[in-house]
Amino acid sequence: MQIKEAKFVTSAASETQFLRPQKPMIAVCGKSNAGKSTLINLLAGRKGLAKTSAEPGRTRLVNYFDFGGFLLADLPGYGFAAVSKAEKEKWGRTLDKFFERKEDITHVFVLSDIRRDPSGDDLQLISFLNYHLLPFSVIATKSDKLSKIKIKERVQAIASVYGLGAGNVTAVSGLTGAGKEELLKKIEQILQTAQAAAEEETDGVDPE
Repeated sequence: MQIKEAKFVTSAASETQFLRPQKPMIAVCGKSNAGKSTLINLLAGRKGLAKTSAEPGRTRLVNYFDFGGFLLADLPGYGFAAVSKAEKEKWGRTLDKFFERKEDITHVFVLSDIRRDPSGDDLQLISFLNYHLLPFSVIATKSDKLSKIKIKERVQAIASVYGLGAGNVTAVSGLTGAGKEELLKKIEQILQTAQAAAEEETDGVDPE
């Protein structure tokens, strides 16, 4: 698939401001500094759409972006030690409220730094998504930091920790663009599945 245009839509600080999407929505989540903003800019094909920062924990809102055929929701990062307990709890409540509206979520991209083993917070998120039957894929970011052989090893290791097949983990680099085509193919499959489900639901509705 090709993304011709992407634009920022709005930010939401609370549940009352969450968008109710009229098109498929993919949520992007992960630990602080996992590379969410970089991934969004990679998909958009331009720098600066999502603001990146050298300081982890800067994304404290749900930021929505329109990619034409789908919406992308950038969620606050978790697991950043330098913020207060109250701030962490606030982020946690935001995430909980967001995922409560699972009928609005088509798919979830869980970002994980390819150089690091998944943390307890990461595993808790995966358990949460599995429990609520929310479809997800793991995106292993910052692959440019490793050799090709090491990338393969780390993808298998991350998949093993999560209890997934290696095919469910996509290695990408926002710096070199590696993995972008594979990720776009995955998004295309997600959208096709969503369209088929919507058509099936429509066909199952009895006319008045």
